[in-house]
Amino acid sequence: MSLNQFASRSLLLICIAFLIQSCSTEKKQTGTLLIHGGPIYTMDSLNPKVEAVVTLDNKILFSGSLEDAEKLKGPETQEINLEGKTMTPGLIEGHGHFMGLGYNELNLDLINTKSFQEIIDAVADAVQKAKPGEWITGRGWHQSKWDQLPENSVLGFPTHEALSAISPDNPVYLRHASGHAGFANAKAMELAGLQVMGTENMDALSVEGGEVIVDDLGLPTGVFNERAMTLITKHIPENTPEKDIQAFELAVAACHRNGITGFHDAGIGRETIALYNNMKAEGKMGIRMYAMLTGWDKELLNEWYEKGPNVDPEHLFTIRSIKLNCDGALGSRGAWLLESYSDRQDHFGHETLPMEFVKETSLNGLEHGFQVCSHAIGDRANREILDRYEAAFMEKPQMVNDNRFRIEHAQHLHPDDIPRFAELGVIPAMQAVHLSSDRPWAIDRLGEKRIKEGAYMWQALLKSGIPVVNGTDVPVEPLNPIASFYASVTRKTLEGSPEGGYEPDQKMTRQQALRSYTLDAAYGAFEEGIKGSITEGKLADFTIYDQDLMTVPEDTLLDTQVAMTIFNGQVVYAKNMN
Repeated sequence: MSLNQFASRSLLLICIAFLIQSCSTEKKQTGTLLIHGGPIYTMDSLNPKVEAVVTLDNKILFSGSLEDAEKLKGPETQEINLEGKTMTPGLIEGHGHFMGLGYNELNLDLINTKSFQEIIDAVADAVQKAKPGEWITGRGWHQSKWDQLPENSVLGFPTHEALSAISPDNPVYLRHASGHAGFANAKAMELAGLQVMGTENMDALSVEGGEVIVDDLGLPTGVFNERAMTLITKHIPENTPEKDIQAFELAVAACHRNGITGFHDAGIGRETIALYNNMKAEGKMGIRMYAMLTGWDKELLNEWYEKGPNVDPEHLFTIRSIKLNCDGALGSRGAWLLESYSDRQDHFGHETLPMEFVKETSLNGLEHGFQVCSHAIGDRANREILDRYEAAFMEKPQMVNDNRFRIEHAQHLHPDDIPRFAELGVIPAMQAVHLSSDRPWAIDRLGEKRIKEGAYMWQALLKSGIPVVNGTDVPVEPLNPIASFYASVTRKTLEGSPEGGYEPDQKMTRQQALRSYTLDAAYGAFEEGIKGSITEGKLADFTIYDQDLMTVPEDTLLDTQVAMTIFNGQVVYAKNMN
C-alpha cells in the first residue's frame, strides 16, 4: 500500500469514527405531547385518519401510527389518552363578532326567548337591578321565532308600549338577533330626541339605508331597522375599558368551551384593534384572531391602505381584510332582494352601503393587498357585489392573484349567480345554522320558488369548485359548532324537523362539513399552510369530542360535546376538569 493510499484510508476511518460518535451523542428529538387512543381525523388528504399525534411545543411534530409516535416519546413527554374520544383539527369560527360574543354574556341574552312576554319579564328583572336612568341593553330577540305575536304589532314587529310601561325611567335598547334591527322603549326614544306622542319633527325618522317602523298615525313603534338604529345607538354610553377586557376574556373562554381555536372577526374598529393588541401583549390572546377592518370607518381604511396588511408571525392577531355591510337580514326584511318580499309587497329591503363604495374598496383592496369581505344576504345584494368585484378585477387584472375576496352569508342567491363565485374565485362564508333557525319562516319572506332555487345553496357552490367557510355569526346564533355541523349535514331545525331535511340535495357530507370548519375556513383567511389540518409542521390546535361526530347516528349527533380544546400545544379547556 502506498503512502498516499494509507493516508486516504486513515482519513476515511477517522471521518467514519467521527460520524459514529456524533450520531451516538446527538440527542434524540422527543415530543412535548403525545395524543392517542381514539379516532383522529386530520383533514390531510394524504393521511386522513391516524392513530397518534405528537407535538413539539406549539407545532405538530408527527401524525401517524402509534408505533412510530412512541419512538418520539421522551421522559418529559406528556401523554393524553383519548379513551375512545375523537379528535379533529381545532375548529375555526368563520364569521362571528367576538366582542359581541363577550358582551352577550354581560348584557341581557335574549337568544332563547320564545315570546314577547319573556322579553318583557327579562327587562323587568333588569330594571329591578339597574340604577336610576341606567341604560338596559340586550340582544337576541326574533319575532319570527316567537310562539305568537303580541296583540299590538306593526309589520310583524312588537310596539313599545309594554316595554315602556315596565321601564318608564330606564332607557332600554334591545338588538334583534340578526343585529340588523333594534327595539327601544319610550325613554330611549325621548333621550334620542324622538317624539313618541306627537307628530312634530317626524323628518328625524327618515334615514337613508334604514327604516323607522311607524304605526298608523306615523308615530315610531320602537323598532329601528338597519341604519336607522343609529338614531338610538349614538346615545348609548360607550363601554368602559374594564368592561371591554371582561367581555374579551369571557369570549375567549366561550371559544375554548366550544372547541374554537380560530376566529374570523367580521368587522372591528380602532378601539377593538387597540384592545386586541393589548391583550396579545399581555399574553391573553387565547385565540387565533383573523380580523376584518370595519368598512364604516373610511379614515381607518385609508390608514391601513398606507401601512398595508399585518400578518402576525405568531399567528395570533392578523389584519388583512375589510368588512363591508351591504344589506340587512331576512328576519327584519332588510335583505336586499331582486323581487319584493312575499309577505310585504313593494318592499325590497335595504342597500345599506353604496355599491360605488364596494367598487372603490375592491380596487383599493387589490392595490394594497387586502381581502374584501362583503355582507350580503339578499339575492340583489349578492349580485351587485359580484358585479363590483368583477368590475374591479377587470380594471386591475395585473393585481388579480389569489385575492380570495369573500361574500359573508351568501344566504339567498339568484340561480344565475351561483357559478359566478367559482368563476371569480369569490369565497362564500355561510353559516349553516342559519338554515336551522330561519328556514321555517324564511319561506314566508321569499316564497317556495326562491327558497328552493337559491337559498342556502351549499352543495351547489361546493360542486362549482369553490370552498365554503362555515360558522355561526355569533351572537346572532349561539357559538355552537356542533349545531352548525348538524345543520350542514341534515338541513333540519335543531328540533329535528322536517324528516329528510329542507331541500336535501343541498346537504353537505360530514367530510365537507368538517372541512368547512377547519381547512376551508383556514383557506378563507390565507392560513391553510399553518392550520386547518393535522399535518406535520402546522400549529398544534385540536378539538376533542366525547363521541365520533363523523359516524354517530344522525339522531344523536347533536348530543356531541366538546371534551377538550388544545390551543398552541396547551390544554386550555377540559370538560369537568375541576
